[in-house]
Amino acid sequence: MKFTELTIHTTSEGSEVIADVLWGYTNYGVAISDVKDVIALQQNKAMYWDYIDESLTNDRCDVLVKAFIPLEETETTAPKIRADIENAAINGKEYIDFGSLEITRRIVEGDDWLEIWRKHFRPLHIGASVVIVPEWIDYDKEDGEVIIKLDSNMAFGTGEHETTSMCLKLLQDYLKEGDVCIDVGCGSGILGIAAVKLGAKLAYLTDIDDIAVKSAKHNCLNNGVSAKAVVAHSDLLNDAEIKGDIMLANITGEILCRLAPSIPKNLKNGGTLILSGIIESRLDMVIKAFTAQNLKLEKKVKEGEWFALSFKL
Repeated sequence: MKFTELTIHTTSEGSEVIADVLWGYTNYGVAISDVKDVIALQQNKAMYWDYIDESLTNDRCDVLVKAFIPLEETETTAPKIRADIENAAINGKEYIDFGSLEITRRIVEGDDWLEIWRKHFRPLHIGASVVIVPEWIDYDKEDGEVIIKLDSNMAFGTGEHETTSMCLKLLQDYLKEGDVCIDVGCGSGILGIAAVKLGAKLAYLTDIDDIAVKSAKHNCLNNGVSAKAVVAHSDLLNDAEIKGDIMLANITGEILCRLAPSIPKNLKNGGTLILSGIIESRLDMVIKAFTAQNLKLEKKVKEGEWFALSFKL
């Protein structure tokens, strides 16, 4: 099967917004290539290279966001993608530099890029105990590890990105045995699955994207947590009777602010709210929006260009 590889040239700050747009048009994979991730790995001593071209550290280097579209769908899908990207850039230009947004394309063989895609993913250790393992990899669990098998091809949320990583670390800090967890904008379902495997008695996962809902259900089944995980196609929980001890929302600052008035109704008194997907220019805006809902800021953490926050009700 042949695919069109669409590549959008953007910036680190704009890459997640662009990736989110692209996920709305493909079931076959979205990839972000950002040299800052390589530099961060080198600085954190997570990986070592004998040589890195100094030109790569230039702040003007493009970040490439790639999506794979079936060849026969390209001519109808590509204009829609361009229009949605342009709208996203117009709506977010006050806060985000999106770069050139140049779009290039090439034809690739499906088997070739899928094999490259799968080779990219490796077991990923996050926090004290969570290990994210692609579902096609055999992994020998060690004592004390919580394994999450993930189909990384289906929806955003593999644990590799700082926003998801921070949520998982904060979840491990706050979650208690028997808690109820709510994940708003669940993507792949990684956070709700982690909550159940860490001891939550129940997890509610919501998303407005059909692909994300399908992916989350698939991953819940693969991880054996379907009996304790409810996945719903919803902007936010409509049932105010559902109360969480912990709520998570890894979205964007602008959407978090829009959701702020709705969130407390589904959070128990004394409950914890974990937010991520926030760039520095939106940080104060998000904090103000949620402290206005009688939530007390407890922690502020940063990885790369991104911030995560925890609040108490």
